[in-house]
Amino acid sequence: MPAGSEPSGRLSQLLTAPGTSSFTQFLTQAAPELLPGRRPLPPGLSADIAPHGTTIVAITCADGAVMAGDRRATMGNMIASRDIEKVHPADEYSLIGMAGTAGVGIELIRLFQVELEHYEKIEGTMLSLDGKANRLASMVRNNLGAAMQGLVVVPLFAGFDLAAADPGRAGRIFSFDVAGGLYEETGYDAIGSGSLFAKSALKKRFRTGLTADEAVRLSVEALYDAADDDTATGGPDLSRKIFPVVMLATAEGTRRLSDDEAAAVGQAVINDRMSNPGG
Repeated sequence: MPAGSEPSGRLSQLLTAPGTSSFTQFLTQAAPELLPGRRPLPPGLSADIAPHGTTIVAITCADGAVMAGDRRATMGNMIASRDIEKVHPADEYSLIGMAGTAGVGIELIRLFQVELEHYEKIEGTMLSLDGKANRLASMVRNNLGAAMQGLVVVPLFAGFDLAAADPGRAGRIFSFDVAGGLYEETGYDAIGSGSLFAKSALKKRFRTGLTADEAVRLSVEALYDAADDDTATGGPDLSRKIFPVVMLATAEGTRRLSDDEAAAVGQAVINDRMSNPGG
């Protein structure tokens, strides 16, 4: 019998009645077992058996916001993946990155993308940037049970605020705690195991009014510094041609730097550190 059908073969009322603009809320009613935080877990902690994504940085600039993430995922003291992608477009004007349990985090990102697309189709308009951040906070909160068993996911959200009075200050960044707490950050932020070192680098170099190119360079430098002190963060890998994922959210929409563009920035950072390793 097709999913969502009644014994008579007809679609269930959930699929035919006027629905909510929240896809997550609909899924809670129609198939709650598909939500990451609703799946039953065996007792005990599960953190050591799942790969973890590490460091993400976000910076505001005159054109909007820049988000970058390293490519490493770890499992204990092992490298689980060298080329995972932890930064993605949430929708046309916003970006999302994740640190924590990689599988759950990637699933959360995909669900959030569907959440925003579903809302726009049902309501005929896009959620405000604050509305998007609030929806994401609710989704993080719904994963609290799994987080308490070690499957922690913490996102970083940034975007271009179409409602901003000053386009030069339209870039905004939001961070979250494991319980779904929502906090707006000023200027820059970082999450993940290398965030302490990344934020220390950003603290000395950030200034208001950075151009997009300057913010991109600064984000890659911050990831380089994080990788220099945190074994779970991967730096630019010249031999395998693996470089950070760097994305921008501006008035023109979201854009990911091409592999060649990211490689050029990564190579420039490495060349400068050859003569001054401490930056």
